Amino acid sequence: MSTTVLQAIGIGLGYRDRDGWRQVLEHFDLALGAGEVISILGPSGVGKSSLLRVLAGLQVPAAGTVSLLGSALQGPHPQVAVAFQDPSLLPWLNLERNVAFGLDFARQPGLDARTLAGRVEQAITAVGLEHARGQFPAQLSGGMAQRTALARCLAREPQVLLLDEPFGALDEVTRADMQHVLRTVIAQCGTAAILITHDIDEALLLSDRILLLGDHPARTLGQWQIDLPFPREDHIDALGALRVAILKTLRLASRPQSNPLPEADHVPGRPHSFAS
Repeated sequence: MSTTVLQAIGIGLGYRDRDGWRQVLEHFDLALGAGEVISILGPSGVGKSSLLRVLAGLQVPAAGTVSLLGSALQGPHPQVAVAFQDPSLLPWLNLERNVAFGLDFARQPGLDARTLAGRVEQAITAVGLEHARGQFPAQLSGGMAQRTALARCLAREPQVLLLDEPFGALDEVTRADMQHVLRTVIAQCGTAAILITHDIDEALLLSDRILLLGDHPARTLGQWQIDLPFPREDHIDALGALRVAILKTLRLASRPQSNPLPEADHVPGRPHSFAS
């Protein structure tokens, strides 16, 4: 079995409004193995982005714990890198300096100039932007900006990469290209990753495992292990069957409480495996 690099146990999320406490997510568990890619699917508003902030140490959960390599995660950690939908590049820095930004922050391990330059060079090469290292954000396309944001994460050499709908604002062609870049980079670097997405097809193409969130308050409706080689586009039939299973689980979960899920059709959390 692979080493668990990030673990969440009993995570609960909620907020207080004028009507009292509203529970958004409850009893969420996750164990991310070394080199594993997990996609977390769910409808808008289910709490996916808030969950990612908890896993990144940016938000304290209402309940539960998160640990990194067996130690409690108390806040942002150098071994956990986060990429959001907005690349958030600094307009006054060129691409190379944007990738290097943050490597000398207090929470980061101290690096000499040669090591820092080597990390930046490797990260830029990994995302294929060697030719654009001197360009500024205003000169970059949407896809190039997202590659730069990904390179900024990779330069930290993280154990865990957390991605919050990083390609949601891109056109379909650019998005497909970035999906290929992401999977290639993750495979090369051996980084474990969690991808937050509402796109079932994206999850199918990129993930080793898919978790589906839904209901009110949200919970894990099911999870599926995908034992298919890459490129996944070569296994359309198997992916299609898995897509139908995910959609069926969502549909059954949306039934009124008076019409509960048939036990034969859905067992929450039971893994489904699709192999070639």
